[in-house]
This record gives sequence, C-alpha cells and structure tokens, in this order.
Amino acid sequence: MILRADVPHAAPIADAAPAATGGAAPTRVSGLLWLISAAFFMQTLDSTIVNTAVPSIAEALAVPPLSIKTALTSYVLTLAVCIPASPWLTDRFGTRRIFAAAIAVFTLGSLLCGLAQSLPQLVAARVVQGLGGALLLPVGRFVLVRSYGHRDFVAAMSTVATFGLLGSVLGPLLGGALSQLASWRWIFLVNVPAGLFGLWLNRREMPEFRRADAGAFDPVGFVLFALAASLLLAVAERADARDTTWPMIVALAAGAVALGALYVRHSGRVARPVIDLGLLRTRSVAVSLAGGLCTRLGVSGMFLLLVLFLQMGCGWSPIAAGLMMVPQALGAMLVKPLIHRLLGRYGYRRLLAANTVVVALLLALFALPSAQTPAWMIAAQVFVYGLVMSLQYTAMNTLTFVDLPPEHAAMAASMGSTVQYLAMSFGIALATLLMAVFLHGQTPEAYVFAFRRAVLAVALLTLAAAAVFRLLRLDAPSPAASTP
Repeated sequence: MILRADVPHAAPIADAAPAATGGAAPTRVSGLLWLISAAFFMQTLDSTIVNTAVPSIAEALAVPPLSIKTALTSYVLTLAVCIPASPWLTDRFGTRRIFAAAIAVFTLGSLLCGLAQSLPQLVAARVVQGLGGALLLPVGRFVLVRSYGHRDFVAAMSTVATFGLLGSVLGPLLGGALSQLASWRWIFLVNVPAGLFGLWLNRREMPEFRRADAGAFDPVGFVLFALAASLLLAVAERADARDTTWPMIVALAAGAVALGALYVRHSGRVARPVIDLGLLRTRSVAVSLAGGLCTRLGVSGMFLLLVLFLQMGCGWSPIAAGLMMVPQALGAMLVKPLIHRLLGRYGYRRLLAANTVVVALLLALFALPSAQTPAWMIAAQVFVYGLVMSLQYTAMNTLTFVDLPPEHAAMAASMGSTVQYLAMSFGIALATLLMAVFLHGQTPEAYVFAFRRAVLAVALLTLAAAAVFRLLRLDAPSPAASTP
C-alpha cells in the first residue's frame, strides 16, 4: 500500500450544509452530477470551440487569421494562472457561492465574447471567461471528493469526465458548423442560457463546504506562480514564431525558472501557500501530477495534428474533420462504466503503466494512414484511441486523491487542474513546433509526411510517462478495491 506521507495540518472543515464524506452520496446526487457535468462541458467546450472558427472570426474583425491566436492563448493562460486561487476562495466563501460566481463570470465573459467588435475586446472577454472557468473544474472536483466516498468517487468522476470529453470533442465540430451555417458569435452566445440554468441548478443542488478558518491568502506566492507560468507559456507559444530569436527564448525560460525557484523557497516559509508543494510528499499525488504532465505533453496536440492531416493532407472539409472526433467520444463513453472495475481489479500501477504503453502504440499507429485511407478505417482508429484515453484520463485524475484526507482535496484539485492546463498548452505548442520542423512545402504530401513524423515523436514522449507510473507501489489502493 502507498504510505501516506505527513502533510501540513489543516483546520477542520465546517459544512454549512449536511453532506456525506464517507461512502454515502448526498441528497439529490443526480442533480449535483448534472450541475458539475454541465459546468465541465461548458468549460472544455470553450477550450476548443474557437479553433475551427478562426477564419470566420478574423474576417469579421478585419484582422489576419494568425492574430486570433491571442484569443486562444489568453483563455488557457488565464485558466492556468487563476486556478491556484481556487482552494482559498473555496475555503473562505464556500463551494456554493464560489461555484455560482464562477458560472456567472463565465457566462458574462461568453456574452462579452459574442458582442466583441474588435480583437482587443475579444481577448479581454476571453480573459473574463477564463476567470470563471478557472474555478469550475477544481471546485467541481473538490465537491465530488467531499460528497462521495472512495468507492463511488471514480464512478462519479467518470460520469463528469464523459461530459468534459464531449465538450472537447464536439467543440471543433460545433465551432465549424456554427461559423459556417450561422455566425461565429453563437459559439459564445450559446453559453448564456446554459449559464443561467446552471445558476438555478447550483442554488438547488450544490452542497456547501468551507473551512471554519480559511486563513490568509498568499498574494506573493500567487504572483510568483502566475509570472512563472506566464513566462513558461510564453516560451511554448513563441518557440515556433518567425520573429522569435533564441536569446529571447532563453531569457524567457531563465526568467520562468528563476521565478519558479523563488516560489519554491517562498512556499516553504508560509503556512498556507497558494500551491502546497508539501502534498508532493504523498507518492500518489507526485506520480499522478508528473505522469499526467508527461502524458498530456504527448497527447494534447493530437487533435490539432489530426485536423491538419485530414484538412491539409487529405483535403477534408472542416466539418468533416470535426465529425471524425465523434468516434473518440463514443469510445470514451463506452468504457467509462468499466473503469472503476478495472481499477479495482488491477490497481493504479498496473493499469496506468500498461495503458500508457497502449496509448503510445496507438499514437504511433496514426503514422500509417494516408490520403487514400478509407474514412471508416481512420474512424476505427479514433474510436479505439478514445477508449484508452478515457481510461487514462480518469485514472490519472482520480489517482491524485486516493491517499489524501478530505481537508486537502481542494488543494489537490487545484494542483491537478493547473498541471492539466499547463500541459495542454505546452502539448499543443509542441505539436505545432513538430509540424513546423517536419513540414517542407505546402503540398498535401508534405503535410502527410510531417504528420507521420510528428505523431511518432509524441508517441515516444508519451511512452516516457509509463515509467513514471511504475513508481507507484504495486499494491496501490484503488477506490473500488479499498472498500467492501
């Protein structure tokens, strides 16, 4: 069994509303799952929905298409930077208020995006969206941890993750369809009625968890982490830019490392840092975050690579390329009900180490299709890829919590979400860089060649994550196996 390392003592948690902390689920649990699932869906949808609408947005705002990249990166950057503030906000104001505020801010940002008349206005509105979205994911995970015992947590998280996966898969398809058949503004405006319904459902279904003594916020740590994360993302975003020089990249990277070192030193001197590195002394937390980082660096850019292959290499339309993501969602939903049983039978170490190797192998197999490959064969590959990635994501996300007491769930959720979005940003930037390195010319054949080399490279990177997961103890407890 994984030994739980000593973690800093936390103040008792006061529940303003009764909710189970053991194996029983709270009242109206189905409503709570619908609420959190809908929030995850909206958040992940907006992480990807803009991609296929970039040409339409650029034409409407009278700017070059490449300049819309700022509207994409500003949202993810805001998510990664602001998520670490979620534990303190949750402890101080309670889950019900913070989740309601997150939905309200996200809905307001969506409305402002739909009304934007210039690129600076759109970027500012995306930042507002990110402020709300930064709280949806970690607070939702925290509520699930507190509301379910270990036995039911994986099943609940699998349900919620399915809706999140649907958002990320349907985002490109809806973005292309709405921009082509209606207006790009509806990409954002569809969130407004969903957000209003979420506010109503939050008032009815959300349990109230908060600390009796939340303590003081750590502004110095928050600023240090935010600046370090921003510089790291700047390195990832600028690496493939034509006007970027190596001295600039080195300077940005050095600044990020220096600020990160200052944060590590600072976090050891405060009672409640914004990112509690002490949780990394718990092996399952450290392995979950490190393995998740390596995995997402390899797989996060896969959708971008596949879209470029299908559209530029095979001549598919944007809607047709978006439809090819549907088999991935179907595969993910099919395997979700089986995940908690698989974890109960094999444990996290065996399952994650083996499944990560399968993920890497499937990535490598994507180098086989060509422009002449039938669509159904590519769809079959995408379907199987969805099966294994659904298992991978759920196992990685739940591993973070299995050895932590409930009072540390909010911090663990925040750290997991932060690593997730940083890795996603770096993974997409890496995929773009690999395509640029291997792309020689603008012919379809050149894009097919670059795609094949890029997926082989990310497959090797993903394979490294399997070694990280083997650092878990062999008898690591799983939610399904730790209870009668």
